[in-house]
Formats: sequence, structure tokens, C-alpha cells
Amino acid sequence: MTADDNRRQVLYWRLLARLFDPEEQASLETASLGVVEDIGLPPALLDPQVSVDSVVQRHPELSAEFDRLMVPGPDEDAERDGAAEVRRAALVSKVLLNVFATGTGNVTAGQLSRWQSDTGWLERALGVTPGDRSGSLGPELGALEADLVKRMHLREVLADPALAAHLTPSMSLIEQLLRDKGNLSGIALANAKKLIRRFVDEVAEVLRNQVESAAVGTIDRSIPPKRVFRNLDIDRTVWKNLPNWNPDDERLYVDRLHYRHTARRTTPQRLIVVVDQSGSMVDSMVNCAILASIFAGLPKVDVHLIAYDTQALDLTPWVHDPFEMLLRTNLGGGNDGMVAMSLTQPKIAEPRNTVVVWISDFYETRVEQLFESMAAIHRSGAKFIPVGSVTSGGRASVNPWFRDRFKDLGTPVISGHIRKLVHELKTFLT
Repeated sequence: MTADDNRRQVLYWRLLARLFDPEEQASLETASLGVVEDIGLPPALLDPQVSVDSVVQRHPELSAEFDRLMVPGPDEDAERDGAAEVRRAALVSKVLLNVFATGTGNVTAGQLSRWQSDTGWLERALGVTPGDRSGSLGPELGALEADLVKRMHLREVLADPALAAHLTPSMSLIEQLLRDKGNLSGIALANAKKLIRRFVDEVAEVLRNQVESAAVGTIDRSIPPKRVFRNLDIDRTVWKNLPNWNPDDERLYVDRLHYRHTARRTTPQRLIVVVDQSGSMVDSMVNCAILASIFAGLPKVDVHLIAYDTQALDLTPWVHDPFEMLLRTNLGGGNDGMVAMSLTQPKIAEPRNTVVVWISDFYETRVEQLFESMAAIHRSGAKFIPVGSVTSGGRASVNPWFRDRFKDLGTPVISGHIRKLVHELKTFLT
């Protein structure tokens, strides 16, 4: 075993010791400090109170080293440079400890903000876009963040504008704000609304781009092309006017301009989104409120949104404003899909032009009655789309009883990744 192997082992032993025991192991700390200084890295890498942002601000040359730091290279099995691997171990240890060694006790707004920033560096090290929780670590990072939010005295933080300014909106934080909004007032409620609005706007921008980039309808050639310059088909215009070419003065005389068809074939459609707002579906509720508002902005799409737990709420009047929709939700409670079904069925006036998206984990109280009602919607000619959840990560826990019966019905449950639902809806509605 080489000296570099020993150094790398010291750093990784310290990493494991600090992950499982917050108390310092003096011998490992001393040895690790010697390794870090020996390879020319700053001792701040070993201080759990210093964020990766702070390290990079003081030592900007390290920024590029964190990018894709933990992504296997094509020569992963080849012999690596020993000194480079020791350096890599020190940087990896810093990122992992700052994200996963969250400790116990109360959490301040500054600590939450620092953790969120460090998580962004971890995601960069893994080669994914910061904030994109679609990877395998997404649910685990979400659970860690939710725990930090719960350990924070959120009401006190929101009541202080200076502390509230440190908060960065995230799904975990928005979930807690929506659950606690009934207990907030004055400055705290105003700050909570600002955070919810910021998060809604940020997510809406991402989802709007996904909707716009999804497949759209076919060109409708029954509609005459709009005669504007951007639609001018120059190649076709030249080809059709070639008989007017005058060889004497070498000019092409154009007696007719040709334009491209750009109108897309659409028919009036009704989209009914039913979303379970029980405790396990908060992520879905937030995303669906935003997604419904985006589709409501498409031409000739009539969007309705129903939220339910043991009671149902028709949020359609606010479908163009996801912020107002979320403020009217009451997250938590049990599941009784039949109360939502009673609001859904009267909305299906023309089954062939209706799509019903039902988003839930399908752990229901009136199981067989609800499934029969859903099957009846499918048999009526409406498109019925069951969805396990609507999250960025796509993980969903679905009642296997419902999953099997939806499959037999010919309407399998969508896995839950929001991009899949966007594609399904855009294909049907445009």
C-alpha cells in the first residue's frame, strides 16, 4: 500500500466516523488535517461549519474541481494518479459531510440556506443540474430537507423580515408553509405568501418550457396560411414562378406569393385534473396546480381542477392562478376519492373530447366503488389517465390493487415523472 493509499484511507475513515458519530475523533482529525495541508488544500475543507460556497469564494480555483467530481470517468477501472485521488477524496468528503451530517436540534434559516447551497454543490459533483431531484438521491435529499425545515422555528423566522430573507423556497419549505398557513398572520403570513409566490413562479417557468417543447398537433391545412413575411415560403414561390423567368433581362417575375401553413389542428377539449391532497401527495398538489394553470392558457382547452382528501374542493375558479389555488388547499387527511368523483362526473359532458387525470397513491377507503366509477369513465369514451404522483423525481408508491386493475383496464398508471404527464396531455389536447 502506497503513501497516497494511506492518505486516502485516512480521509474516508474520517468521513465515515463523522457521518455516524457527530463527535470528533481526535486522531482522525489530526491526521486528516496533516493530509489536507500536505496536498495544498485549505483546512476549511475539514470544518463542517464552513459551507462549500465559502470555501470556493476564498479559493475560486476549486470551483471547477467540484463539477462532476463524483461522476465515473471512462477510465474508471484504469490505474489512477495517487495524489489526484487523495485530492478527490478530500473534496468528496467535504460535500458529503456538509449534506448528510445534518446533526440534531434546532435549525436556523441560515443553516437551512447553507444546506440548500451545499446540496447544489453535491448535485454538481454528481453531474446533475442543481435543484433537479430526478436522480436516485432525490427522495433522500428531499427527506433531509424536510427534517431540517421541521426543526426550524418557522413561524419565528417568518415574523422577522431579516431572517425570512435567508429562506430559499423549496418543495419541503412550501409544504410546511401550506400546512401552517392557518396559524400565520401579519408579517409572517405576508412573508410566507412571498415565498410561495416565488416558488410557484420558478416551477411554472420550468413546466412551461416542458409544455412548449412537448409534441404538438398536426398542421391544419384547411385554414388558409396567414399572409405575413415570416410565413413566406421562398423556395416554393421561386419554383412556382419559374415559368415567368425572362432570359432577356435575366429576371424572375413573380405573380403569386406562396405562404406556409402554420395553424395547428385543435378541437375543443376539456381537461379535468383530480388530485389527492392528502399528506403523502403534497409535491403532486403543488405541481398540478401550476401545470393546470399552464394548460388553461392553451387555446380551446377547458381546464378544471378538483382537490380532495375526505372532502372535495373544486378549484376551477382559480385555475389561472396557481398561487391562489394553493392558498385554498387544506393539505393532509385521509383519502376518499368518491367525494371527488361526485364533482368529476357532472363535468364530463362530451366524453370523446374529455380527458380525466387522476393523481393519487390510490390508498382509498371505498376501493371497489371508486374503481368501478373510474372504469365507467373509461368505457364512456373519455380518456382516463391514472398517475401515481406528479414530481420531479418520478417516484410513486401506488396501491398494487389499483395498479393491477388499471393495467387490465388498458389504462396503466403513469410512473409519476412530470415530463410523462406533460407528453400525454399535450399529445391529446393539441
